Amino acid sequence: MPCDDWLHCRRYNRRTILGLALAPLLLADPARTAEEGESAKPPAPDDRFVFLTGPKKGQVVRAEDLAVGGPQVQAYPMAPDGTVRSDSRLNLVILARFDPTALSDETRARAADGVVAYSAICTHQGCPVNRWSKERNAFACSCHASIFDPTNAAEVIDGPAPRPLAALGLKLKDDVVMVASTFSGHVGVTQS
Repeated sequence: MPCDDWLHCRRYNRRTILGLALAPLLLADPARTAEEGESAKPPAPDDRFVFLTGPKKGQVVRAEDLAVGGPQVQAYPMAPDGTVRSDSRLNLVILARFDPTALSDETRARAADGVVAYSAICTHQGCPVNRWSKERNAFACSCHASIFDPTNAAEVIDGPAPRPLAALGLKLKDDVVMVASTFSGHVGVTQS
């Protein structure tokens, strides 16, 4: 029997509605991204980062701005010409700083003076990884509570995420955090 009030129909739960809303964002066409210009292109070598929120919103991120041991900050890459690459949610990055000796070899190879960068898009269902777990010293997804270890290549340590977050290689220039290499893998949800 059809449901007259789709919001109250049991067939449509919160996940279904969220999935319908996010589907266009998660299934972005890479060819379309290239047509949209610099502000939609993924992070590239020599990009800097700008804060997404907070008192330094829009300002360039410096290593000294990041507390050693977390939590992470959200940032968008900014091209050398000053274009902020914020037209694609897949460009949202989380930055955090740790004692370099606390990083795994793989993570240390991509880090710059203990600063690490990962995609802020969860590999489970594409939600933002925007929470910090004090108990685990780790990143947490705000939707389904996947937990990622920032000191060990964003390895999944709890939750439904099927794989680690994609990492960016970093470098520092005059204490400014910059991209050294592109993402280490696929950003967000893997399409089958």
